[in-house]
Amino acid sequence: MSRARAVWQRVPTPVIDLVLVAVAAVDVLVVNTWEYSGTEVALAAVGCVALAFRRRFPLAVFLLTLPIALMQEVAVAVLAALFTLAERSRDRRLLSVCVVLAAVASSTPWPLAEADRTMTLVFFVYGLATSVAPVLFGQLLQAQRDLARRLAEIEEAREHERNLHAQAVLARERAQLAREMHDVVSHQVSLIAVRAGALQVAAKDADAKEAARTIRSLSVTTLDELRTMVTLLRASGGNATEPTPQPTLADLRKLVASSGTHTELTGELPPTVGTPAQRALYRTVQEALTNVRKHAPGAHARVELWQDGDGVGVTVTNTPPTRPSLSLPGSQQGLVGLRERAEILHGTLDAGPTAEGGYRVRLRVPRSAD
Repeated sequence: MSRARAVWQRVPTPVIDLVLVAVAAVDVLVVNTWEYSGTEVALAAVGCVALAFRRRFPLAVFLLTLPIALMQEVAVAVLAALFTLAERSRDRRLLSVCVVLAAVASSTPWPLAEADRTMTLVFFVYGLATSVAPVLFGQLLQAQRDLARRLAEIEEAREHERNLHAQAVLARERAQLAREMHDVVSHQVSLIAVRAGALQVAAKDADAKEAARTIRSLSVTTLDELRTMVTLLRASGGNATEPTPQPTLADLRKLVASSGTHTELTGELPPTVGTPAQRALYRTVQEALTNVRKHAPGAHARVELWQDGDGVGVTVTNTPPTRPSLSLPGSQQGLVGLRERAEILHGTLDAGPTAEGGYRVRLRVPRSAD
């Protein structure tokens, strides 16, 4: 049945209307055997042609087909108009009146003449039963559409409920992760900062003091980053405080001062640089100085801000290391992430060793990158 319905629905509406008008006209011509007057032909023609407009004006079309019911006991045009009206109307009283009108029209003798009252009553009952059938089918189709629409709404509500449940689960997981970071990681980093501060005070060697100071400074910075991440995770899991603003060029001097390396910051950029571009410049400097600490101990670094036409950029260059570097764990994804960020902003990132044995990282992005 569903396949037949699908085939029927693919038939163009004008074709259906044309076929229905033709069937109604043939029905009028074949059933009636007497000679038509001009008025009868005109009324029958109007009723048949009106079926093409039954979807837009169902009640008017039904009234226009009633004269055909006077000419014959069962008229296709009247039944089709009744079916369309029942399919689109929810007024049961109106449908009942239309059924009675159709039964009266079909049972009235035509041409008008004296007729047997008993036979007229029989024809009326027969016409009443015949007229009720298309109305019932139309109401059934209407109920089926309502049921399908209701089922679609229920399925949409269930899908929305599933999405809400998934979001709630994700929020709980983020909240749990935030608690773990706050209770475990932050505690351990705090201990590192405390121990580093104690070592800085107790150490007598200058290099040891500087190393302890760097460890303490990086631990404090890491704690700040952890607080930001915890705030973001809690905010994504429900109502929480606003997340900490992302770093901008105004934070570069603080980053350079706490980098743990001998770093010189030169150059300036206009305040009109877009926020995404500022974040990209900041993260590039942050990653480059982190790599200097890891892979070039004792090296000097130079951070240069510059602008080139409609682009702005930063170049981070470091000298060769003065002492062997320690083997520290790393994801090897820092520069890859910076390149991806630069590509998103339609910029470029170049990184590689210098002729003097150091390393250079150069980022250029459009000034108004978004």
